[in-house]
Amino acid sequence: MTAAVLPAEPERTDHDDRAVLLLRLAAPLQSWGAQGAFNVRDTRPEPTKSGVTGLLAAALGLRREAPLDELLALRMGVRADVPGTLLRDYHVVSDFRGKPLPQAGVSAKGAQKPTAPAKYTHVTSRYYLQDALFVVALEGASELLHRLVAAVRAPHFPLALGRRSCPPTQPLVLGVEEGGLESVLRGLPWQASQRAKTSYAYKLGRRRGLDGPFRPATVPCSVTLEHAGGDDVLQDVPLSFGPHDRAFLGRRVHHEWLRVPTGFPDPDAATEIDADDDMHDPFELLGR
Repeated sequence: MTAAVLPAEPERTDHDDRAVLLLRLAAPLQSWGAQGAFNVRDTRPEPTKSGVTGLLAAALGLRREAPLDELLALRMGVRADVPGTLLRDYHVVSDFRGKPLPQAGVSAKGAQKPTAPAKYTHVTSRYYLQDALFVVALEGASELLHRLVAAVRAPHFPLALGRRSCPPTQPLVLGVEEGGLESVLRGLPWQASQRAKTSYAYKLGRRRGLDGPFRPATVPCSVTLEHAGGDDVLQDVPLSFGPHDRAFLGRRVHHEWLRVPTGFPDPDAATEIDADDDMHDPFELLGR
């Protein structure tokens, strides 16, 4: 059976009043679950459309049962400026009254039976991305994007990066830009902290046998773009956030790498890529 996929976005024309909203999603912890169960709450390696839509809906003050058509029409792109590292949080769950935990299944009457033999604790795992930083780009009608900017800066409900325990750091809004999704993500300077940039420059210097830092003009960042012809499908488009009516569609995406400006005031290399710079190191952006 083939999963339902969100219809392709309409083609953009020169007369469209469209723009791109840029959000900076960074925090000590963030978690973007996709297929988690009670005992294992996973996280994807980057923000999901469901999580970002939920953040925007909270900013606007939408209730869980409210229609999401206006937000789902936004075309999304994600750039991983600092991928972060995976953290597993170990939990033990028990009943504070000292009663045995119920079974997962229910009886014919819909009541859960106690475990037999009695089980008083249950182990769960929750996964987070720590010290990660993403740039999320949302392409859509300019009027809607400016309304979202105002809402995110003065949100109706508290904002979180995937889970309520993961509040975002500031700045959250980077602004609204003219242009296409990919071109805006390509032109925005690297958003890593100054400490991470300095660490990266010294690491490149050591790789080149230098006594000091090497400050490149560009840095490679992985990007995921919504694309009608994408070769991957992510099942993360929420039809509703209603607690008893949750459903998701798939969307086609395209994965690639972009070289973006580092923002160093005195880069040591031109923007052209030499043989060494073209080699990708998956750990080079962690800032360690």
